[in-house]
Amino acid sequence: MARTGIALALAAALVATGGVAGASDRAPLTAEQQQARDIYRDIIAIRTARGQAKTPEMVAYLVSRLKQAGFTDADIMVSDYDSAGEPVQGLIVRYVAANPDGRKPIVLLGHMDVVDALAEDWVLPPFTLTEQDGYFFGRGTIDNKYGIASLVHAFIRLKQEGWSPRRDLYLVFSGDEETGMISTQAQADYVAREIDPAYVLNSDAGGITLAPDNTPLAMAVQAAEKTFATFELTITNPGGHSSRPRSDNAIYELADALQKIAAYRFPVRASPLTRSFLGALGQITPGEQGAAMRAFSADPTDEAAIAVLRANPETVGTLGTTCIATMLRAGHAENALPQSATATVNCRIFPGEGAAETEAALRQVVANEAVQFKVLAEVTESPVSTVPDEVMAALRKTIDARYPGLPIQPYMESGGTDGKHYRARGYSTVAVSGAAYRPQDMYAHGLNERLSVDAFYAGLDHWPRLLRELAD
Repeated sequence: MARTGIALALAAALVATGGVAGASDRAPLTAEQQQARDIYRDIIAIRTARGQAKTPEMVAYLVSRLKQAGFTDADIMVSDYDSAGEPVQGLIVRYVAANPDGRKPIVLLGHMDVVDALAEDWVLPPFTLTEQDGYFFGRGTIDNKYGIASLVHAFIRLKQEGWSPRRDLYLVFSGDEETGMISTQAQADYVAREIDPAYVLNSDAGGITLAPDNTPLAMAVQAAEKTFATFELTITNPGGHSSRPRSDNAIYELADALQKIAAYRFPVRASPLTRSFLGALGQITPGEQGAAMRAFSADPTDEAAIAVLRANPETVGTLGTTCIATMLRAGHAENALPQSATATVNCRIFPGEGAAETEAALRQVVANEAVQFKVLAEVTESPVSTVPDEVMAALRKTIDARYPGLPIQPYMESGGTDGKHYRARGYSTVAVSGAAYRPQDMYAHGLNERLSVDAFYAGLDHWPRLLRELAD
């Protein structure tokens, strides 16, 4: 998933006052709210992280819920995959059009797996849904079990209401988005071959960005994402006894290479999407940040604006490719010279630039032929999506029911999602989560992940409204 970068930048530079929202006085939960909360609670309790082999358990749970609502075996397809030696499953659910009007189906994406969380690191148990201080805490409360719970609840609710869409709708849930994306790629192939949708809507990005005082600022619609590529950089040499230092120490050589990468800045890039977004964002962002956004939108070569935006973690990823060291391993004994040293460097590559081009740039920066480069996984590059007119119109009505007149702004995600595989296969893919959050509440992949309780319940109408607009 990717709840990073631009969606957060919508509010990051705004008023710095306003604390965490406290739990508001709420009426007793309706039956629909309780049902959604129960699904949320139950799937967060399933530790669908790498190494746990838990996605089959989660699939079985979701299938049971959907069958209780009236979906049949003919509507449900469960697929098994091997992801780096671990069994994972994917789930596809069809909401059949009773009186189809000839329009192509819509595919709705989510991923069931999560980045792992260690109980000893968290204040609260990561795989127990805990309501405290106005928040739901737990791994996946945002990324992406919120999306799964929202979409499943929407299907159940619409089915129980007796609604019949005029076009087929498909839930397509992957099992290893956070790691190998084996299930993702296989499902994307199946969707292209057997479903051929009009477009794809993703629950794993986008959403309503709130200011620090919880004022809604904009509905962010993810229309593009940067390419995810991870390189291992390795130095090897014969090593030896630590009492006999040698000039070509592997750790020092690797450290020198990493320092050069740390100091390097990839060329500034701008696209119509990023310029449009920063221009719109600059209109509601005060001070130096807002001025820099507006200036860059008008002139992407403005060095002063570039310096300001690059200094902000929320906007630096918008201006081009970034590469950052994330992991290290070296040596084999405290009293021996290192025979090898390896660093993991993760790159988020601007659309239109390839992994090969990025690797070539890193090699030139390092300027040491002894450094061995290895790409850790297959790299998928995807184009920018155009938001379909009917999606924008339906989203306008959906958002107006919640926040009348709230701006809707397409953006490029600095992180990555399943969506890139569908874009790469030619499908317009946009992420339109119903979540609402402030930048300081974004803890996806981190400690004590959370989502506002008010935002959870307020977002339950998002997908049912949107799907009615698109498929009635």
